[in-house]
Amino acid sequence: MTTATTTITDRVAEMHATMATQPANETMGAFGRERAELATAGLPAGIAPVGTVVTDAALLDPHGAAITLYAATGTGPAVLAFYRGAWCPYCNITLATYQAQLLPQLTHRGITLVAISPQAPDGSLSMQDKNHLAFTVTSDPGNSIAGQLGILTAPSRDARAAQLQLGLDLTMVNADATVTLPMPTTVILDADHVLRWIDVHPDYSTRSEPRQILDALDQLAL
Repeated sequence: MTTATTTITDRVAEMHATMATQPANETMGAFGRERAELATAGLPAGIAPVGTVVTDAALLDPHGAAITLYAATGTGPAVLAFYRGAWCPYCNITLATYQAQLLPQLTHRGITLVAISPQAPDGSLSMQDKNHLAFTVTSDPGNSIAGQLGILTAPSRDARAAQLQLGLDLTMVNADATVTLPMPTTVILDADHVLRWIDVHPDYSTRSEPRQILDALDQLAL
């Protein structure tokens, strides 16, 4: 359960503790190795710098209707949360925490929250319904916005094999039938769609905490 004081880190630690009580298996080991490798590799080269104007792009809402980034973010500042998909437990923890802790604060400030993933619209709808999300959840076919930001990645070969063993085929989940994913990333745009803050997490088990995002907004005076 997400409360006003429970952090994403806390909830992930609880999930990992539960997983640790289960018998060790190669499938789960592949994900652990992948996270460790990603953490060691660190931030990718080419991340968009602060000051970049993020150009408009076509998105899909959870019902498959066309929408654009600029329409989704509105006329004021916006927070964009890039996530991997409804199949990712870390993404579910993160967006549920944002619903409980971040959205009320952003609404009070007049700031829009938009979640973006490469999954097909039915995945967005599943994410929205499962976590009772009251903010905008969109599909970015082809990762066009994540590509602008330089935050694209893909599962390791072992992790891809483990996903398939669990019945997850990203080519059937992603709207563009690829395995390309965004690194979990939080972005703050101002009213002119200028990138003012970006927090990229190569290790997908970690995310921007609500308090970090609100502190960044305070420092930017948005």
